[in-house]
Amino acid sequence: MDAEAVSRPKGARRTAGRGIAAASQVDRLLARVAAGYDELPRQLRSVARYVEQHRARIVVDRIGDVARECGVQPSAVVRFAQRLGYPGFSALQAVFRDDYTQQAAPSSSYQQRIRRLVSSKRGALTPGAVAREFVGASAIGLEELARDFDDAAFASAVTLLASAQHIYAVGVRRSYAVAAYMTYALQHIDRRVQLIDGTGGMVHEQVRSIGRDDVIVAISFTPYGKETLACVRYAQKRGAKAVVMTDSRLAPLAQGADALLVVREGGAFAFRSLTNALCLAQALFVALAYRLELAVEETTHRGDYDD
Repeated sequence: MDAEAVSRPKGARRTAGRGIAAASQVDRLLARVAAGYDELPRQLRSVARYVEQHRARIVVDRIGDVARECGVQPSAVVRFAQRLGYPGFSALQAVFRDDYTQQAAPSSSYQQRIRRLVSSKRGALTPGAVAREFVGASAIGLEELARDFDDAAFASAVTLLASAQHIYAVGVRRSYAVAAYMTYALQHIDRRVQLIDGTGGMVHEQVRSIGRDDVIVAISFTPYGKETLACVRYAQKRGAKAVVMTDSRLAPLAQGADALLVVREGGAFAFRSLTNALCLAQALFVALAYRLELAVEETTHRGDYDD
């Protein structure tokens, strides 16, 4: 791979809406990683997932930090960089640093302070301090969601849901709360919706009626639920469309998704929040309700005119 192929022309900048702006140099680099992901050796796949999911951390990580998080030797991190056409990790890291600097993310220094505070473990934290850690981490996550928001993917998700005869929602463990909210919200508009919750071990029975005019909304974050993946694969075999909300373009559910919503959460004390996922789920519902209401109004107005 040629490293020069992922450089960004001078003066090119990304605006808030990614759907109407040119991709950044990191976006293009990660697109190349995703395209060649299946061909990577197992250890390099681990590095690829880390880089894709933690693009902000790559800016400050040392090679040993990356290797430790990925469970590999530092030499594997170097091989990953060389696979992309860079002489070593520092050259690859420079691409992320340049991109991050140009975006001028206001949360960067606060993010680093949070991590230093948690890792230092100096003194006992008060309950209020713990709460502020989570609030700060969630705020950072929302800033990153806004910065990296994909307008085109979100619009595709709304279009699929608007045309669906029946909507199925699935998410297990931590993701269950998001799937349950989607089901609750969709029940308030003119949509048939089914929550696949596996009650009584009946996951297959709950999804078996899905067909080609239906859509499955699947929410799954690392380490990814096998049940969710099984439901999506079954739905796709039946001809249904899939709207996927996950934390990586390299995630198992990402491949084959008809609309892919990438959501990365802030976190504190090794706990990841659900702030971004719930925010995006609520926005998806409101955008869908707005689309459907416009369609109803348009039909009504036409009828008035014909009369």
